[in-house]
Amino acid sequence: MYCPESIWEDDSKSSRLVADARADFPALQQFIHGKPLAYLDNAATTQKPAAVIRAICDYYGTCNANVHRAIHSLGVEATRRYEAVRAVVARFVGAPSERGVVFTSGATMAINLVAYGWGRKFIRAGDTIVLTEMEHHSNWVPWQILARERGARLAFVPVLPDGQLDLDVYAGLFQTHRVALVALPHVSNVLGTVNPVAEMTRTASNSGARVLLDAAQSLPQRPVCMTELGCDFLVFSGHKLCGPTGTGALVARPELLEAMDPFLTGGDMIDLVESDVSTWAEIPRKFEAGTPNVSGVIGLGAALDYLSGLGMEAIEVRERELTVALLERLAAVKGVRVFGCAPDRAGVVSFDVETLHPHDIAQILDQEGIAVRAGHLCAQPLMRRLGVPAVTRASVYFYNTENDLDRLVEGIRLAQRMFGHGS
Repeated sequence: MYCPESIWEDDSKSSRLVADARADFPALQQFIHGKPLAYLDNAATTQKPAAVIRAICDYYGTCNANVHRAIHSLGVEATRRYEAVRAVVARFVGAPSERGVVFTSGATMAINLVAYGWGRKFIRAGDTIVLTEMEHHSNWVPWQILARERGARLAFVPVLPDGQLDLDVYAGLFQTHRVALVALPHVSNVLGTVNPVAEMTRTASNSGARVLLDAAQSLPQRPVCMTELGCDFLVFSGHKLCGPTGTGALVARPELLEAMDPFLTGGDMIDLVESDVSTWAEIPRKFEAGTPNVSGVIGLGAALDYLSGLGMEAIEVRERELTVALLERLAAVKGVRVFGCAPDRAGVVSFDVETLHPHDIAQILDQEGIAVRAGHLCAQPLMRRLGVPAVTRASVYFYNTENDLDRLVEGIRLAQRMFGHGS
């Protein structure tokens, strides 16, 4: 049911696309506690279209075999389908070359791969690794460990009250520190802030620093072109863009991968093994030791094809529409405070409700068939910056509807009444 981008020219067509797209997602058709599911936890993981489910089942039903190792027909076909996804990923993210696409279990593994394979080889004592205060733990802890091991230091770009990064402080770091790497999120998983990556990358590159971009939250929602943004490494998780769990990729400049050491060693990543020395396979297989998640990668390719068929520009338009509608609805609820008001933001909206704990809100919403996230969102340093222990987060995707947002607001007001607040 792929639709052309022109479908977004008016609201009636937009609504029709959403209705059609929802039909592609089996999980969205179910009832929770006897009520239709309103799924608003898309920043954590998205639901899967039938095309992805079919692709996985078809692999297991027709060509289940290991890749790269067999010359029989099943193995050849499995390898063809698996390797074809590299080109799909490269096109989707605007990578310099499909040789730079390394399949991983997700963004977390990809970041650790860079920290281990590149960082332990090229970060020197006295170097600085620049992060931001809005990082997910996955883009924080690996660099803590690396800095401690290598005698490097961490520096952090502050988050301003409106949720944007302090770019003056960022620029100043390159005057006072020997910056070797900048690792930053394209979109904050808490504030929804869309960071000015191209500008920040230019600043880093002019000083000779490498840039790693965490695109886990941006890639599902908007067109992303690695070459235009200028980053050296890009990581993402497949499960956040309609793909299977346990999938994702590190996409890097091939020359950087060539220079890196392997993260994991064993089968399928070697060229020659002798008694006391081994040599490695060509990139990207150099970083894919062991039996890979073949079915997951094939499912990831199907997910990217599905999203490309809808059109990422169209998905971005719909996401912006829903984000504006969500913010307007929350602003009308007394006692609700939304965190972050950056002018460029994605469909990730964190908030608190006066005197109510986020876990209580999430539990009451679940009883109403509404799925949201509550907690510190794997961003404890940012929670401390915001002055709260936890938040409630509603995150939209193109298959959501205005009715989902109305039900969220009704659920918040129900929680207020249950705890003696509101009317």
